[in-house]
Amino acid sequence: MKHIKLGDLDVSRIGLGLLSMSYAYTGAGTDDAESIRTIHRALDLGVTHLDTAEFYGPYLNEELLGKALKGRRDQAVVATKFGMISHAGGGPGHLDSSPANIRTAVDGSLKRLGTDYIDLYYQHRVDPNTPIEDTIGTLADLITEGKIRYIGLSEAGPETIRRAHAVHPITAVQSEYSLWTRHPETHVLPLLRQLNIGFVPYSPMGRGFLTGQIRSTSGFDDTDLRKNNPRFTGENFQRNLRIADEVQAIAAEAGATPAQIALAWLLSRGDDVAPIPGTKRVARVEENTAADAVELTAEQMEKLDNLPPAVGDTHDEAALRLLER
Repeated sequence: MKHIKLGDLDVSRIGLGLLSMSYAYTGAGTDDAESIRTIHRALDLGVTHLDTAEFYGPYLNEELLGKALKGRRDQAVVATKFGMISHAGGGPGHLDSSPANIRTAVDGSLKRLGTDYIDLYYQHRVDPNTPIEDTIGTLADLITEGKIRYIGLSEAGPETIRRAHAVHPITAVQSEYSLWTRHPETHVLPLLRQLNIGFVPYSPMGRGFLTGQIRSTSGFDDTDLRKNNPRFTGENFQRNLRIADEVQAIAAEAGATPAQIALAWLLSRGDDVAPIPGTKRVARVEENTAADAVELTAEQMEKLDNLPPAVGDTHDEAALRLLER
């Protein structure tokens, strides 16, 4: 597995997003043993970059990673997130990046992860009630104290990124980015390159849609966030199938899987881009990591670059309100 740099932080070129093991997708939390085997297999294949958050579960995903990393902590770059749980009484879903809340959150994450430091600590969503300067100042103090090593932002817009970076260097920004979600290319990616900040795309396979395996939403249970996602509902779903079909055609031509094509396209965006495809199955992590060896022709790249845009927003209305673009 090749490695790249997010700012000064060395990570595997392809990481592993852990969310679906415990939260938000059909079947989450039903087979922790398989999830742990998946994490172990990823490490065996050279994946170092493991991404979680206190909000996933909540808390269950960090606990799962803590169990998986017993005896193997030194092989992993652990990334987790704070700020979507208010520990002062608001609970999950209440944005809180105040200094006091951050300190409560980081101590909880360290305990659940079974470690004395977090490699990359992200603000999960920008808190409009706390100046970003106060948030980053607290995180800088945590670096001095040895509790975290690098600072990240998730779904932050250019103004927030600039203000944060002026207080302390930001190592990575995480946002949704894939063949059917291209908005970071307009303003965020150019700024990150100007400031030497790495980029971590989540949902690099469009929440599974770009794999071509989802032809209906009938199998989604009520806990699955895709059930109400605009791109997965009604006429939008049917129209978006053409994107999956075109990726499938290119995959057949390239002798790869659609998932590998989606990842190979992302990897072609630059050596500062480190996607974190999510899965809870060993076979899928093997498939995803093999994308590192897929080479696309110029003609295939042109076809992928010119895929039709997806129909529908990336999130439901409540989740969209938490994003900066």
